[in-house]
Amino acid sequence: MIIGHQKQWEFLKSKFGANQLSHAYLFTGTDGIGKKYFAKEFSEFIGCKFPDLMIIESDEKKEIPVAKIREVQNFLAYKSYNGGFKIVVVDDAHLMNQEAQSCFLKTLEEPKGQTILFLISSKPDMLLSTIYSRCQTMKFFRPKDLPENPVKSLREQKILEKLVPILNSSFAEKFRYVKEIDFPARNASHSDAGGEKQNAAEIVQVLQKYLRQQLLSKIGTSDVAKLKKSLELTEEINNKLLFTNANPKLALEILLLEL
Repeated sequence: MIIGHQKQWEFLKSKFGANQLSHAYLFTGTDGIGKKYFAKEFSEFIGCKFPDLMIIESDEKKEIPVAKIREVQNFLAYKSYNGGFKIVVVDDAHLMNQEAQSCFLKTLEEPKGQTILFLISSKPDMLLSTIYSRCQTMKFFRPKDLPENPVKSLREQKILEKLVPILNSSFAEKFRYVKEIDFPARNASHSDAGGEKQNAAEIVQVLQKYLRQQLLSKIGTSDVAKLKKSLELTEEINNKLLFTNANPKLALEILLLEL
């Protein structure tokens, strides 16, 4: 069942009925609001199902390599098994590295037959402008009746309880905070990492959310400029953690020392 997003659903449904669907759509909006689920449900609605539906996802929010995009090209090279659409959903499309995006651009430039590409992204500005311009963008917003993920909310709350007091503490206490974090092994999977281990990118993203909330509450005060600078820094560190081999402990230490 689709929660919210009825306008987007009716728009695509009408385009399908008029045989006017685009070959590429970019779904933008914050994480966790059902964009990927929407794409999968709509694909099934228009008759596309396994093995004509392909989902591309990143591993543990790491970059999407070019090898996965070449799999997309191979998948689209064959005719539909069910005689209808062939659809590819790329979740967190902004995590495609530069080579992957360049490779994906070729697929966008030369669509084949009844092909639809759904790109899902909370950070569309990280996509190549040439990819962005070749997709029809649809904005998604958090539905008022969308329930919170209780496990994720509790995890974020625990991170904040330890993190917030550290922000205005001494350098020594900030170093101690990072030292005591139980990071998963660099190449560990989510299941290997264990429920209590913390990914550095996860901590930075929780900090980003907190700073955004603070920024909204401080509009019109002298704290705005400082909060904006802090947000820019967390974004920079987050990108380094996602797209480079940056040492997570060192990256988090640098971030906390600069705040």
